[in-house]
Amino acid sequence: MPQEDEVDRIVAAWGRERDDLDFAPLEVFSRVDRLARHLDRARRAAFDASGVEPWEFDVLSALRRAGEPYELSPKTLLQQTLVSSGTMTNRVDRLAARGLVSRRTDPKDGRGILVALTGAGRTAVDTAIADLLDAERTILDEVSGTEQAQLSGLLRRLILGLGD
Repeated sequence: MPQEDEVDRIVAAWGRERDDLDFAPLEVFSRVDRLARHLDRARRAAFDASGVEPWEFDVLSALRRAGEPYELSPKTLLQQTLVSSGTMTNRVDRLAARGLVSRRTDPKDGRGILVALTGAGRTAVDTAIADLLDAERTILDEVSGTEQAQLSGLLRRLILGLGD
């Protein structure tokens, strides 16, 4: 029999009190919630070690994933990071002040600008992603590669079913 966790104890207690209900969703989502808390702590520690805030990582990683020359329009950054225009302007301002991004006029549209990753920004995001992957790999240590692939597929199907 598998080792019992706190969710098993919670579900068993509810089952004694409300045997008329099916607690299968609670078994799944309570574990997802607990995993999310562990992941959040691991991510914060990885970003702290890299000297990057989570919001900074979001913007810097969008630029890094864009490939050479590592630049995007503010509109594209908005779409990829799911924040408001005002929030993105503030974030780009703060990243520029730290020397992690720069702005330049879009040569295809003289009225537009492009946000570009600087050398320091590329170093910061490359360090942060390596630290993040190490932290996430540690969380997954107890799960085999095959199980990770199965879990990833199941989560993908669940998320796609929600319209994401």
